[in-house]
Amino acid sequence: MTGLPTHAAHAAHAAELGLPLAHGVGSRHDLPLSPFYAYAGAFAALLISFLALGLLWSTSRFRGDLAGRPLPAALQRLADAPATRTALRLLGAAAGLVLLLHLLLGPDDPDRNPAPGAVYVLLWVGLVPASLLLGPVWRLVNPLRALHALHPPRNPRPLPAAVGIRPAAVGLLLFTWLELVAPDNTSSATLLTALALHCGVQLAGAARHGERWFAHADPFEVYSSLLARLSPLGRRADGRLVLRSPFHGLDATPATPGLVATVCVLLGSTAYDGLSDNPRWITTLQTSSLGPTPTATLGLLAAVALAAACYGLCAGALRLMNRSLPTPLTSFAHSLLPIALGYLVAHYFSLFVTEGPRTVIMAGGTDNASAPAPLLGPADLATLQVAAIVTGHVLGVVAAHDRSVRLFPPDRAVAGQLPLFALMIAYTLGGIGLLIA
Repeated sequence: MTGLPTHAAHAAHAAELGLPLAHGVGSRHDLPLSPFYAYAGAFAALLISFLALGLLWSTSRFRGDLAGRPLPAALQRLADAPATRTALRLLGAAAGLVLLLHLLLGPDDPDRNPAPGAVYVLLWVGLVPASLLLGPVWRLVNPLRALHALHPPRNPRPLPAAVGIRPAAVGLLLFTWLELVAPDNTSSATLLTALALHCGVQLAGAARHGERWFAHADPFEVYSSLLARLSPLGRRADGRLVLRSPFHGLDATPATPGLVATVCVLLGSTAYDGLSDNPRWITTLQTSSLGPTPTATLGLLAAVALAAACYGLCAGALRLMNRSLPTPLTSFAHSLLPIALGYLVAHYFSLFVTEGPRTVIMAGGTDNASAPAPLLGPADLATLQVAAIVTGHVLGVVAAHDRSVRLFPPDRAVAGQLPLFALMIAYTLGGIGLLIA
């Protein structure tokens, strides 16, 4: 993208910058929403849910990957058939090839080339509804897995358990920097460079550690897999394809190293996206002696660090309240996933429903395609954004409460989650504040 490296600056100066890919959430500081009612409604929803759970939910009800109603055996055979898996990988490889051809041969203009929209809208944002509906879809269509399958290593080295999904957390941070901060991030040169670095790192890692590398290090695969924890479609521990409550899938989230870092990158990057639309932050970027890109980079890192620090303080308080809790950081990290999902919906919904169709139309050969009219007016969009954030936090409260009554003694189950409840309130008020400030 050209000009200032924030979506707010892009939206404010779209005419002169020629940038159509600013987040389609309008000027959030102008949304017709009363701050009092937004804050009061959010606080009331969290408080009522917390009190109701404390009174009515005294034992753990979620069974993780042991729960679920099996789907018909014929459907499972179709889903697991080698021909189905091969077809999906070929589809992903074909899509990757089309993207590469557009970058190499297409015009270096986001109004005429669908490649930027394919990366920032169809891939990054589209993985949210796709993963929620169908499960970890990127694992099935990842074109790098198809490339790796052509020459798999004969003796791959085991990936150390301590690595976890930390490489994916780093990859997600780099991608959000590309999306939110990097100048000229819709240019073909920038996208080709980013694509080459991503493919080089992933294929080199897979050549050393085998196909398992992608599940730990590919940022889009980990991103899709974490979101898929909230999908009604999942697999039980015995491998059966089942329909289940998303809470069961959420409860089965592995407490792998790097989980907290990954979720905090998602929380912090969406928080920075909200901050980037604030006029005072735009002024800061324009007047900073460091320059807009270094300042925006520091802002993004600070937002991620703040999200992580808040959760770290919460985990420390949990450990003080219950010394027998072995891993406070990872024990409740799964409860942050619905919050991250709420932020993603609030910040990307309008972008997806406007720029997504526009990108598809351009891919069909139409230059300067017009985006469809917004589905929601400003008031309805503001309501959806606040509702998404509040709903995500309420779901997080439910997930945290169920884990709390499982880990804490009965007489401390409710009191033991007070730090988490305080964290949820802080995240909620902060998220809403970024929308309406």
